[in-house]
Amino acid sequence: MNIHDTHDQYVRSAGGTRLVVRRLGAGDPVVLVHGSGGGLHSWATVAEQLADGYQLWLPARRGYGPSDVPPAVKSFADETADLIAVIEAARGSSGKPVHLVGASYGATLALHAASTGPRGLRSLAVFEAPLFAAGPEIGPLLDRYRSAFERDDARAMAAVLNEVTRVPAEVVAAFAAAAGDRTPDPVEARRSAIGWLHDLEALAGDGTDLTRWARIAVPTLVMQGADTWEPMPTTMNNLAATIPGARQIIWPGQSHFATMTAPTLVADTLRRFFAEVAA
Repeated sequence: MNIHDTHDQYVRSAGGTRLVVRRLGAGDPVVLVHGSGGGLHSWATVAEQLADGYQLWLPARRGYGPSDVPPAVKSFADETADLIAVIEAARGSSGKPVHLVGASYGATLALHAASTGPRGLRSLAVFEAPLFAAGPEIGPLLDRYRSAFERDDARAMAAVLNEVTRVPAEVVAAFAAAAGDRTPDPVEARRSAIGWLHDLEALAGDGTDLTRWARIAVPTLVMQGADTWEPMPTTMNNLAATIPGARQIIWPGQSHFATMTAPTLVADTLRRFFAEVAA
């Protein structure tokens, strides 16, 4: 098989949830966890650049089709069990320890999983985990989002998400201008909206205490863009100071969208980190 060929398979979580995982490449296993609104495609351009030296596992998280949608309120405990199942599948397939990488919400989930000390985890790399967006303050935003979701009010849903992520108004305006008159695919928009709903459920049930990540014991890389808005920079600086021995890299000219706008930079950074860990 060509290293750039892809293969989708099912991984079943301990609770029975069926996850779809896309695989490509050959070599040491790397699990790439997508953020809110994403899916199987989210890490594609980064993964393609790593596929000549690594076996990439790209799961669609629970709540994001074609993986199962949770029947009840989602929690990080649920998703941690899912991610550990994927890690164990990757380790079992290759016989080698796994590099775990997460972006945005996927980075928060990766922190949860790594803090449990799963077997066979070789390293952890996180990009801009929104650790500030959690806890009771998310509850009212979740309620507003759920109401907008039930009305299929895309504008109202987007407004709530901008409050959750604290995207500056000028960034929101720039995205709107770039989109122009284009309308999103309705099927993809609904898939994303369902996923966001369940992510907000998990965030509302989580907390903002960073000290819990001090128990992470694997080599860790904290990645961030120099142009990302507050409170992300302060949050990532505090996270890097909390995890014992964590390395930190700040990319000039990049923001929270670096995995899409600068995939070569992200892939090169990860490749160097994996090589350092293996040395």
